[in-house]
Amino acid sequence: MIKPWVIGITGASGAAYGVRLCRFMLSVGEHVHLIITDAGWRVLKEELGWDAARRQDTIAAQFPGGPGKLEYYPNQDIGGKTASGSFLTKGMVIVPCSMGTLSAIANGASDNLLERTADVMLKESRKLIMVPRETPLHAIHLENMLKLARMGVRIVPAMPAFYQGPQSMDDMVDFIVGKIADSMELEHDLYTRWGSAK
Repeated sequence: MIKPWVIGITGASGAAYGVRLCRFMLSVGEHVHLIITDAGWRVLKEELGWDAARRQDTIAAQFPGGPGKLEYYPNQDIGGKTASGSFLTKGMVIVPCSMGTLSAIANGASDNLLERTADVMLKESRKLIMVPRETPLHAIHLENMLKLARMGVRIVPAMPAFYQGPQSMDDMVDFIVGKIADSMELEHDLYTRWGSAK
């Protein structure tokens, strides 16, 4: 059995990060179980022009396939496979991660499939990677991130670097996705590493 990764896309700005990560993972043969919150769909519509009214059709059009496989779950499906610890996964990435979602997970809420899945990752000691994008951050944001980091959650803020000489928005997105892939221990060439030839 091939264990999938769970990818969650929430209502924070930066939907392109989650979409690019899914496309990269499918291109390298990973299996992806995708959860998108209602606010995430709103951001996908606003930032990328996705048709939020035709969700299944939009998913099929945006992720036509590759060596990997993608399965989409509505966030309201609290009984989805990923909600159970007996369903084996490699871990979960929430990208982008809104501060509301981060707060809910930090405080043990499980009101929807995405939050419940994250709770499963914590209780089963599986990888959980969160990519917050909010700025500036106030004390509650920072306290919630510290609480999660102390529980073993990997916090990968969407903070692009410039040493690799980005030439486009895609280059900047790829840098963040590459940093996420590093945390997932996936090989990639999404950005030029420090000290490597450009």
